[in-house]
Amino acid sequence: MVSKRWKYSNICVYNVTYHFIRCPKYRREVLIGNIAKDLIKLLKLKAKQLDVEIETVKVLPDHVHLFIKATPTASPTR
Repeated sequence: MVSKRWKYSNICVYNVTYHFIRCPKYRREVLIGNIAKDLIKLLKLKAKQLDVEIETVKVLPDHVHLFIKATPTASPTR
């Protein structure tokens, strides 16, 4: 049985995950309603462009939790 936790390529087996927390200036509660929905759409679009997989995204009024899976060559600063 192959675990979903690990990713396989021709030369390596890897499990690279990142947990990002982002918040607005002064942690103002602005991430609500349509803004939160638009933010999720933009995050998914950017993940597709960067070829990373979003495991979980949780938008709260004053911050965002983002768990992503990436390849070993991906840089978290992108």
